[in-house]
This record gives sequence, C-alpha cells and structure tokens, in this order.
Amino acid sequence: MTNTNRQNAIELLTTELNRPEWDEPIVCRVEVDLPAWLSQLAGGRDWEVYSEAEEETCISFAMRQGSKLTSKLAEVTLYHNGYAIVDVDGRFLFDGSLTSGANDCAHLTYYHADSGEKITLN
Repeated sequence: MTNTNRQNAIELLTTELNRPEWDEPIVCRVEVDLPAWLSQLAGGRDWEVYSEAEEETCISFAMRQGSKLTSKLAEVTLYHNGYAIVDVDGRFLFDGSLTSGANDCAHLTYYHADSGEKITLN
C-alpha cells in the first residue's frame, strides 16, 4: 500500500468513526400487532387483549379468542430488550427474539431520544 493510499484509508476511517450523528442517544421501539401475531401462531381470528401488566423489564398481555365457553387463552410477554414469550392454553408457541426479522407482525422503529423524531434508515 502506498503512502497516499494509506493516508486516504486513514482519513476515510477517521471520517466514518467521527460522525457526530452517531453520538446522539437513540431509542429503539418494537411495535407488535398482537392479534395478528397470535392468529399466525395459534390460528383463528378475533384475538383480544383483556388485561395487561407492566413490570420493570417487560409488559405482559392476557389475551383471549372466542366466547367465554370456548375461548383460547394466551399470555404474551414482551421484554424491553426485544425478547418475547407466548403461551397459549399452557403451551409455549414462541420463545425468542422479535427483532430477528423473522416476524412480519413486529417492526423496529428508531427515534432520537432528545427530540422524539423518527429516524429513517436506508
């Protein structure tokens, strides 16, 4: 590598590492369409949330499908780090990351922490 090429490579690396926009705090939000996701996992339609509980590390949703006599019950726990657990009628149907890109019902959105402005990634 010539001295000029080495200097150009160092300048490019320095420019990429010293980007002020990369120093801003960012909030990542996972948005999940719970009824559609449960329809994919457990089948059926018309899933509804009937209660929710928030803790320091997660939020849990109690959901049901159908009438009270023939209903399926589900508990969906979404952890703040993007992990999720889904239990339907005592069977675990999902235990993994929502952020892996394999879930059509979950979407990652990024925001500037200071302004709340949405960040569009290319």
